[in-house]
Amino acid sequence: MSLNFNEYNTESFYDELIEASGIPRSGARLLIERIESLPEGDVLSRQHAAEAAMYNMGITFTVYGSDEGTEKIFPFDIIPRIVEARDWVYIDRGLKQRIHALNLFLDDIYHEQKILKDRIIPAEMILSASSFRPQCVGLDVPRGIWCHITGSDLVRDRDGQHYVLEDNLRCPSGVSYMLENRQVLKRTFPVVFEASKVRPVDDYSARLLETLQFLAPDNMHSPTVVVLTPGMYNSAYFEHSFLAQQMGVELVEGSDLVVMDGFVHMRTTHGFQRVDVIYRRMDDDFIDPNAFRADSMLGVPGLMDVYRHGRVALANAPGTGVADDKAVYAYLPKIVKYYLGEDMLLPNVPTYICADEKERGYVLANLDKLVVKATNESGGYGMLVGPHSTPAQRTEFAGHIRKNPRNYIAQPTLALSRAPVLVDNQFEGRHIDLRPYILYGKDIYVVPGGLTRVALKKGSLVVNSSQGGGSKDTWVLSH
Repeated sequence: MSLNFNEYNTESFYDELIEASGIPRSGARLLIERIESLPEGDVLSRQHAAEAAMYNMGITFTVYGSDEGTEKIFPFDIIPRIVEARDWVYIDRGLKQRIHALNLFLDDIYHEQKILKDRIIPAEMILSASSFRPQCVGLDVPRGIWCHITGSDLVRDRDGQHYVLEDNLRCPSGVSYMLENRQVLKRTFPVVFEASKVRPVDDYSARLLETLQFLAPDNMHSPTVVVLTPGMYNSAYFEHSFLAQQMGVELVEGSDLVVMDGFVHMRTTHGFQRVDVIYRRMDDDFIDPNAFRADSMLGVPGLMDVYRHGRVALANAPGTGVADDKAVYAYLPKIVKYYLGEDMLLPNVPTYICADEKERGYVLANLDKLVVKATNESGGYGMLVGPHSTPAQRTEFAGHIRKNPRNYIAQPTLALSRAPVLVDNQFEGRHIDLRPYILYGKDIYVVPGGLTRVALKKGSLVVNSSQGGGSKDTWVLSH
């Protein structure tokens, strides 16, 4: 008997492939029919073949902590997540609006700070953010663009409404998995993939290179672009090397670059070569010991001076992390309204700011119902999932909030949408999110797809790979 969805239970969650009645959603019918027509054991064989392909391609990430330095294959499920065309139109418009507004916000807070003077956002909220960089005040970035590569995380609630959970403007990761997932899935379900009219993502690397070249000083005809990595021990090193290889540019570490005669140069076997654009995959703190952390051994001394004089471009611009701050995120509806005069198309998850006394009181009284997050943490760390927490954990977090209220926000627990996952030769629902990637060069481009992350642990809401999450290919249908 072949695998089928007859006993698949959506359990009152919004399911991306199956309606509550058990009928496949319109965009998923071809896929579901194909899966159910396969001989017994065939789906499992395809899953194993996909995992072997991942292993052979070296698609790994590094685990820190108890298994420090352990290389793991990124868990992958072969049942794709499907996004119908009408949903994608809405997502695409909403993300473009959001990135446009965030870019204007960043340019403002590092220049005239009008939004602070007009008291739309409390000045202390911005100036106290650990990711606000005084070194960037007055900085004129190439083409006026601060956030060239963004990965905004989207979730869907029980009613099917999409929400933006957070923005990632510093060094958003995961795009290599999106590209490799697609290569594997095209081989796993080739007929269904072709018939479903799935929009391509394969041109991402070419578009990324175009975006980076657009930033080059002096409108150079053939600028030299490099990818700057902290090195092979970084958790995302696979992605750094993958993207450099896909774009046909050099992967460099800080020790490969040097500032000479007012420009950045790269050491090569033929001598020094001028570098015009740096796609940096390391945090602000480490890129230049002269400007940020003096003890950094990873960066390039003097880099910020060259950048400030417009002789090299950096993507993303230093200082963009302030827009990732989860307390600043709460003001996004006001930011969009202030700069664009528009209502926000893609809503935020309702957010309580613990720095506000009234909202802090509500949070402390309802810790068992809320998700509490540290404003500058990522990867699912520094977080309390209230309904799944113990009294001791809630008491501990209450102490953290009282001690440093600026560092915490809280949100209601969403009933995250789910999708079928192959578990022990049957299908079970697992919670998911979606990280689309947005490139900002000559215009704003949203890649039609993104990385669907899956909380592979039953009942878990944490999709991060560092905490047991995996991924799926994301099929955006063209009609």
